[in-house]
Amino acid sequence: MTHRSLARNIAAGLLAVVMVLTTLWGAFGLWFQLPGPVVLRVLVVASWCVLGAAAITGLWRGARWRLATPAHLLALAGLLAWWSTLQPSHERDWADDVARLLEAELDGSRVTLHNVRNFNWRTPEDYDVRWETREYDLDELASADLILSYWMGPAIAHTLVSFGFNDGRQLVFSLEIRKERSESFSAVAGFFRQYEQVLVAADENDIVRTRSNARGEDVYLYRLALQPETLRGLFLGYLDEAADLRRAPAFYNTLTSNCTTVVFELARRIAPGIPVDYRLLLSGYLARYVYDLGGLAPGHDFETLQQRGYINPRALQLAPGEGKDVFPGVIREGVPGTGTEVQR
Repeated sequence: MTHRSLARNIAAGLLAVVMVLTTLWGAFGLWFQLPGPVVLRVLVVASWCVLGAAAITGLWRGARWRLATPAHLLALAGLLAWWSTLQPSHERDWADDVARLLEAELDGSRVTLHNVRNFNWRTPEDYDVRWETREYDLDELASADLILSYWMGPAIAHTLVSFGFNDGRQLVFSLEIRKERSESFSAVAGFFRQYEQVLVAADENDIVRTRSNARGEDVYLYRLALQPETLRGLFLGYLDEAADLRRAPAFYNTLTSNCTTVVFELARRIAPGIPVDYRLLLSGYLARYVYDLGGLAPGHDFETLQQRGYINPRALQLAPGEGKDVFPGVIREGVPGTGTEVQR
């Protein structure tokens, strides 16, 4: 084989890899975003895949196959043009739990939050809708807890941050998909502009309790080791994020714009040197990443923090609708750094 032939084969191989990836991306994009009945989507996706396969085959076969490659590239250009027209929106028929957007008013250290969620969940489908307006004093901001809720194995968790105030109240922020009434979450669909983002501010009896009690997810709570000025900056960062989403809707992305990346981005505003790490993608290991950075309550090894931070046995002692005033205290019993070191 001559050097020229070798170079040609290498180039064809690289182009084939690109074509395989674009064919797969286009197939998923068409499946999740193409309007119309299922049978139409099946036909369009199948045709797209056949064209991609023909184009890849044409890189090594005779001249009669080679028109398939430019045809595939032309179809890809058309697909990308159509894809660019897909825009996020605030105007859809939203599910009840994401129907409203958080709105904040700042007056010195006083914060008024509109549309704080405080649902009473009996099951994921049975709940009481309740949105509230609340006032907080940032001078009374006392703590922040990292909460991880595991719903799909040890590597994947939903990330929440709960802020505590000196009067005992807790407020949780969570970046979530903004589901329409007919939608359910799919991690794969999250790569393909299926969902918008929403930043939810909620009571712990709502957003934490529904995970540990109503959904049966495994929930862990860790006290963050943050200075008062850092606490305030992180809280205000969430309000900035909420304001940005009110001004301009944005798509959720399973990889690049999700519940964990927003925490990292806000933390980097305060401490720009925080390193990127694979555990930002495998969010189930995020607590260990924060521990390695010295960001969790000191004086304990990680295994102890994890064991004592598992809230489900304590949370499940409270029946639906009961113990709302004590829930934040109950789930923190024995959690290092919370002032409740002695477990009952």
